[in-house]
Amino acid sequence: MILLATIVVTLAAALHVAIFFMESVAWTRPAVWRRFGVASQQAADTVRPMAYNQGFYNLFLAIGAVVGLVLYAVGQHAAGLALIIFASASMIGAAVVLVTTGRGYLRPAVIQGILPLIGLILLLIGLAIGER
Repeated sequence: MILLATIVVTLAAALHVAIFFMESVAWTRPAVWRRFGVASQQAADTVRPMAYNQGFYNLFLAIGAVVGLVLYAVGQHAAGLALIIFASASMIGAAVVLVTTGRGYLRPAVIQGILPLIGLILLLIGLAIGER
């Protein structure tokens, strides 16, 4: 279970890096801002600073998860687990907050939150059955 959990958490981190790239690096491309439901270039320009900031938030969550996975892999289990759990729970929390902004955000919230939720559940199951 722990191995599967680390794979899923790694995928969650990769997804959050991709979101960072879209929001902070590639935001000026119409295909990108349309993917986020922005209707016009003017609106995209208006929300660009917020998207830029939000992208880095996603990057930092990914970094936290990856550092936790590395620490766990090199034998620093307590520190690694703390970071993995915190980063995953934060990703899940962000998805919950996204849902509260409106029904139209359900799909992106599921995309953002399902991998860290599955990873966290698998991790907790693995720990409960005594895996390392």
